[in-house]
Amino acid sequence: MDGTLLGIGTFAARARLSAKALRLYDRLGLLAPAYVDEATGYRYYRADQVERARLVALLRQLDMPLARIAEVVDADDGVAAAGRLAAYWTDVETRFAGQRTLAEYLRARLSGRNSEMYEKFVVETVDVPEQVLITETRHLLAHELPAWIDASLGRLEEAAREFGGPAGVPFVAYHSEVSAESDGPAEACVPVADGAAARAWAGARDRTRQTAVRVEPARRLAYTRITKAQVADPQILAAFEAVEEWIAARGLTRTGPCRELYFADWEAAGAGDPVCDVAFPVS
Repeated sequence: MDGTLLGIGTFAARARLSAKALRLYDRLGLLAPAYVDEATGYRYYRADQVERARLVALLRQLDMPLARIAEVVDADDGVAAAGRLAAYWTDVETRFAGQRTLAEYLRARLSGRNSEMYEKFVVETVDVPEQVLITETRHLLAHELPAWIDASLGRLEEAAREFGGPAGVPFVAYHSEVSAESDGPAEACVPVADGAAARAWAGARDRTRQTAVRVEPARRLAYTRITKAQVADPQILAAFEAVEEWIAARGLTRTGPCRELYFADWEAAGAGDPVCDVAFPVS
């Protein structure tokens, strides 16, 4: 054995860590000993591993997932490591900002100030004629929703070219709750201009395709318009609840799944620009 190697006790003292922590880092694949005595199982480390051990310990204090710790400590150089840490912390701050907003929403809800939250949402109604829709339906959780909405509506708008192009506002209907624990399903929908062609295609299509065709009957929608910033939880949840309260106050009946109608260019819109209507079919 190389006499320059440090026993686990000496190394732990230099790294200001416990031997238990070092064994954990080894088990997690974050800091393997330089040498393990096969006869005794005793671990030995190089002196130049001290910095890595201290860095791992500090990163764990940030609640960084093990996979991302590995990305930082295994970076090619300090600049790359610092960039990966910065990217992680941006994600953390974004998550905390969302949680802070959610906590404020829940505090208002628990204290009975729901009406104050709903006052900023103006609810109106609109009559929508019968539409032929091409659709995609998927079971998914809330964190998967944004990417899926963007991708599925993009696919459907492209497919709509075969049927005279889109003929109305694309929307996503929620047939059951989509949350961190409930997987819907959600249905992405694009109205098409040539309904007859779409129906004929549906009758002859390969049933293994994701895309389906259905007729959406004429409906009256109760809706409120929200900005790009309000699309995030919990603002969008408050918007849906405001519409539900408005419906109940007028003795109306919900006649279909709630939906989000996307009428604006998402990429071009600013945080304060209206981009979406949240709505319920009513009678």
